[in-house]
Amino acid sequence: MGKVGTNIVWHPQAVEKQARARLKRQKPCIIWLTGLSGAGKSTIANALDQFLIDQGFHTYLLDGDNVRHGLNKDLGFSEADRIENIRRVGEVSRLFVDAGVIVLCSFISPFCADRQLVRELVKGDEFVEVYVKASVATCEQRDVKGLYKKARAGQIKNFTGIDSPYEAPQQPELLLDTESQDVDACVAQLVAVLRGQGYLGAF
Repeated sequence: MGKVGTNIVWHPQAVEKQARARLKRQKPCIIWLTGLSGAGKSTIANALDQFLIDQGFHTYLLDGDNVRHGLNKDLGFSEADRIENIRRVGEVSRLFVDAGVIVLCSFISPFCADRQLVRELVKGDEFVEVYVKASVATCEQRDVKGLYKKARAGQIKNFTGIDSPYEAPQQPELLLDTESQDVDACVAQLVAVLRGQGYLGAF
């Protein structure tokens, strides 16, 4: 996996990313929400997606569970499969950015190196890392999908926060503490960052 095939030549395209972005009147980027299962990533991503669509922006939401129903349905949860999961999502996200779209990515993505790999796929200002922070205890108390209970019972192996590590971002563009902030407050912070950095209505 990850190797470039032989006899492949990059074909230049007449329409560039900037032209697609101008049509959409926005600055394309990857908004990458990382955090433990149950921290609130998907809830926040969905709320932000709805807000941006209502404001007339062009977005797409890639969610960890949903992607595993199709693109990554052949992958498990070993360390190698988790790395490949994020690599594939990163490549898809890069295509969305090239199309001029603001792409929201909600993934546990527990390893710093994998998130850095995705960051390096696009320009420096096209990746916004958002750490959705909540303790293991809080996430386990919420346990909206019943996954922590299964992990504690040994029914799920390599579960992040239980028997597989989570490497928290050291310098995210934004930290959202969902133990002290509700969804609306988190979305408001995200929108403020996006507006302040010129992603919305940039042209």
